[in-house]
Order: sequence, then C-alpha cells, then structure tokens
Amino acid sequence: MTPQVLIDGLITGAMIGLGAIGVTLTYSILRFANFAHGELLSWGAYAALAAAGALGSVSGGLLTPIGPFSFGWALPIAAVIAVVLTGGLALLVDALLFGRLRDKRSSIIILVMASFGAALTLRSLLEFIFTSKPAYYTKALQIALPLGGGLRATPDQLLSLGVAAILVLAVHLMLTRTATGRAMRAVSENPQLAGVVGIDVRKVVRTVWLMGAGLAAVAGIFAGLLVQIRPQMGLDLLLPLFAAAILGGIGSVPGAMLAGLVVGLAEAIAVPLVGGEWRAAVAFVVLVLVLLVRPQGLFGRVE
Repeated sequence: MTPQVLIDGLITGAMIGLGAIGVTLTYSILRFANFAHGELLSWGAYAALAAAGALGSVSGGLLTPIGPFSFGWALPIAAVIAVVLTGGLALLVDALLFGRLRDKRSSIIILVMASFGAALTLRSLLEFIFTSKPAYYTKALQIALPLGGGLRATPDQLLSLGVAAILVLAVHLMLTRTATGRAMRAVSENPQLAGVVGIDVRKVVRTVWLMGAGLAAVAGIFAGLLVQIRPQMGLDLLLPLFAAAILGGIGSVPGAMLAGLVVGLAEAIAVPLVGGEWRAAVAFVVLVLVLLVRPQGLFGRVE
C-alpha cells in the first residue's frame, strides 16, 4: 500500500460526504430514508454535461481550460445551472410523490418503497435520454502535482477537496447561525411543535430538498469530472452515502463529511488489500463495526 491511497481515499470520501449531507438532512427532517437520493447525483452530473455542451456550442472559448484545470468556464457556469435544475427536480418529485404521501400520513415503509420506485424511474429516464454509454466533461490529460511524502494529486482533485470543504463549512454555519437553520433544527426535533410556534414547516421541507439536491449535484459533477459520468453512478454511491450518513450521526453535517472521508479511505485501503471487487462491501463493513460500538454514530445523540 502506497501513501497515494490516502489522497485517493480523501477525494472519494469528499464526494461521499457531500452526498451524505443530503441523506442525513432528509432523514432528520422528513423521517424516512430516501433511496432516490443517489439519482440526484447522476441527474446533477448529466444536467451539467448538457448545459456545458450547450454553452460550448454557443461560444467555443468557454471550453478553453482555465489555468491548470482540465475544463473551461463552461463547466462552472453549467454547474450552477445543474444545481438549480437538480433542486427543481427534487421539489418536483416531492410535489408529485412524497408530499402527497405525507399529506395522506402514509407510513415510513410506504415512503421508503416509494423512494425505490422514484430511483428506478429517474435512473431509467437518464438511460433513455443519454443512453448508458459513459460520458466525460473533458478528455484532457492532467499531470499530478507532487504534494510531498509520496503524495500526488491533479489540480482537479485538489479543487474538489477545496470546494467540498467550503460547502460543508457553509452548510454548517447556515444550520447553526441563521434563522433558517434554527427552524430546520426545530422541525427536526418536533415537526408538530415547530408548526405550533409559527415555523413554516413546508418551507423548511422545501429548503431541505433544495440543499440536499444541490449538494448531491455538486458531488455528482465532481465525481463525473474525476472519473466518468454514467446513469449508474448514483446507484454505485448509494450504499456509501447511507453508510456515511448513519456513521456520522443523523442530522450532523460535519459528521456526515467526516464519516464520508472514513468510508472513502476504507474503500481506498481495501482495494490493494482485498481487490477492487470487494470495494462496495467495505462501506457496509465499516458501518456495522462502528455501530456495534456507537449505535448513534460518531456525532449523533442517544435517543
């Protein structure tokens, strides 16, 4: 095992952590495990791909790489568009499916099964529109920069780590320092009581969907940039996302990110030791081992 495994694990873990924040917020506010969340990563990645292609056709200069990075200004602009579109998709799915089930006071298991159906539908739509052939934002090659200690990373990889850190800090500050964040924490504790004291619960629900979908879109875009874009990418990341959300403690944004890094590092370390075919099982093993010691997760509270 080489020191480079640490960088690979941190990069993978950062993407898992961003996606896991949406999972943990959805679960803490809406009280159900949304198995369609992984598809939001895929839709965000493809929305950015389509938007970047459209921008590039309008102005070829937008495709010229920015400094040391492999992409031009078309991708950052497309990423903003993709975040908005993915947030709109999440709100649409909630309005058409989850919101109606909540209004009927459906049980948790009904919501969970509905999320499975939504995931299959969203994934099939992606394959129908874009086919199952892998796609790429850019095929430009990058030279990894030496970081010392035998570690190397490309500019794109370093950018993904920096953006992930900034987003996690921003979400944490929003939850702890703003009125919207306080309202979200109140609804998480007791939705009925929060409504009684004047908090707009529906607005909080919409905010959670927008935040979770936006972060998922960013995670999907960076996953597509660093590897490739496929309709199955959300499904492949689903178990690591839930492992990180539960491991970090439901409702904890820093916990979700830290647990994402743990899962990413565990997967990266496992590949040279037991083989890449067992990588998907590592997230589950880490989850079980930690929860046997601390069932509420790293930053969770005992109910």
